[in-house]
Amino acid sequence: MKVFKFGGASVNSVERIQAVGDIVADHMQQPLLIVISAMGKTTNALEKVVEAFYAENKEMALQLFDQVKQQHITTAKYLLTTGYLACEAQLKDFFTEVEWLLHDKPVREYDYYYDQVVCVGELLSTAIVSHYLNQQHITNTWLDVRDIIRTDDNFRDAIIDWDFTAKAVAHIKEGLLKDNGIVLTQGFIGCTDENESTTLGREGSDYSAAVFANLLDAESQTIWKDVESVMNADPKVFPEAKPLHHLNYREVIEMAFYGAQVIHPKTIKPLQNKSIPLLVKCFLNPALPGTVIDGNGVKELPPIVVLKEKQVLLELTSKDFSFVSEHHSTELFKLFEKFKFKPNLTQNAAIQLHCVVDDLSEKIEALALEASSIFDVSIRKNLSLLTIRHYTGEYYNKITANRTILLKQQTPETIQVLMTEE
Repeated sequence: MKVFKFGGASVNSVERIQAVGDIVADHMQQPLLIVISAMGKTTNALEKVVEAFYAENKEMALQLFDQVKQQHITTAKYLLTTGYLACEAQLKDFFTEVEWLLHDKPVREYDYYYDQVVCVGELLSTAIVSHYLNQQHITNTWLDVRDIIRTDDNFRDAIIDWDFTAKAVAHIKEGLLKDNGIVLTQGFIGCTDENESTTLGREGSDYSAAVFANLLDAESQTIWKDVESVMNADPKVFPEAKPLHHLNYREVIEMAFYGAQVIHPKTIKPLQNKSIPLLVKCFLNPALPGTVIDGNGVKELPPIVVLKEKQVLLELTSKDFSFVSEHHSTELFKLFEKFKFKPNLTQNAAIQLHCVVDDLSEKIEALALEASSIFDVSIRKNLSLLTIRHYTGEYYNKITANRTILLKQQTPETIQVLMTEE
């Protein structure tokens, strides 16, 4: 039994969905559970819908959502023949689920509405792909993952109820996946016991697939992407980037911790717990070797680079010029927990704390306001956080040339610098 995960880039056009069908057709000799993300930039488009709705601009929210609707209807029309009407009916059910909410007024927190709207992206894409596969005689069963993955109500970063979810997955394993069955479902989303949709964090589809792989005792999990393998840097930013054909769990966890977008930070642990290898393969050319991630040792890795842009530096200075104490740090991290902020880098000085965070403007302003009761707060935006693992002095100097360094942290294995953007 294998678990496949197809990202948004692999289903963002008619041709690419057809390519997904070819890949699945080549692996029908054993049970498959397939997790699929929202198409292309659908999640970003739905985020704009939520922003307009929460600003009480109903007409704009409905107009933006109509664009999402038309994109999916058009894709289904070009892709499907015999199965189009059934697919259209299913899509309309999901459209209604969101439009019902958009005609109301926001009375709860932003994160709640975010999850109710954004989750529809995965529901729409999987419905279309499932109908296409069935049309191609690749018989599969579509499942709403909200009936399977139970979570708490920590919207936008929900925590899975493993006991409930394990029982639900066991029913799938004993039923639909027997006799080389194929199940197709969504990543990224779950549901509370109050039937409220939740999401597991951005890029959480990798994590969803890992949860299924763990609970199904899968032979492997494969993430199908539009790159040839995991690279030691983003090739769009660093043209000299090299493929990494073998990594271990530890290295990937470190890469994810520092912000690499290849693998979701929570993905590795469920796989490591059961020694399930993770394969990263190119859906544009499945014959390429890709990357194998397992528990075996890896030697002589090149420098691995992670660049996070749109970073914000919070400088928090004690009001009375006294030393920053453990008490100050504790109070600050309580604020991080309250506002669901995860600092990307922290550094202490005698009377000052430095924290580097993602540029989430609404949360930064709220956090700075509360922190101002303890500290004098200053904010600096438009910064980049560079992390290099297995660095060399020569490579570090080359990559930071002509950049202004604001903060620097260094261990024998990893170096991080906060820089002004070019």
